[in-house]
Amino acid sequence: MQSHDHSPLQVAIFSPYPERLAAAIESTGDWVIVFNGDDPRAFRSPVDWIVSYGYRKIIDPAAYPTARGRLVNLHISLLPWNRGADPNFWSWFDDTPKGVTLHHIDKGLDTGAIVAAREVAFDPADETLGSSYDKLQEAACALFRDVWPGLRRGEVPSIPQSGAGSYHRRAQREAIWDRFPLGWDTPVSEVREYGRKARLGSA
Repeated sequence: MQSHDHSPLQVAIFSPYPERLAAAIESTGDWVIVFNGDDPRAFRSPVDWIVSYGYRKIIDPAAYPTARGRLVNLHISLLPWNRGADPNFWSWFDDTPKGVTLHHIDKGLDTGAIVAAREVAFDPADETLGSSYDKLQEAACALFRDVWPGLRRGEVPSIPQSGAGSYHRRAQREAIWDRFPLGWDTPVSEVREYGRKARLGSA
């Protein structure tokens, strides 16, 4: 990939909270354009990169020819585990690895090649769904800050995802959400225990 060190890049952040990433991009002299519309196809600016973070619409990489091969997404799971919706919840329910991943956007959902990933350690005795979610968000932003300077220069290789991992739809959590009346204040230990019982058929 061609290096852009000597000229600023146009970088679009598709996100409801772009301010969490903007400073890292601007620190390398690049320009930020923010988009959070309902239809990603409405975005027409010719940009060099697209960074998706918390954006819930499916992005078709073919729709952005100027950013070809330079579309990435921050996902708060350790891919290939917990693709799709509510990755923090399912990492506890299914007792799967926990972490954050920066990956290329392809035609699938959270299936693109991994640029960088970082495992996040938790003490289940001290966490709720809300607190673990917040820590994963912080870890995702830190990962991006660390990787962006090299990524923009084309110096960070990516590797295809391997293994089946897991995938969840939003409706799956909503179908059992009433089992957790504390909502996001639910201790993660309770979610993990309920998931264990569900796998044993005793929930």
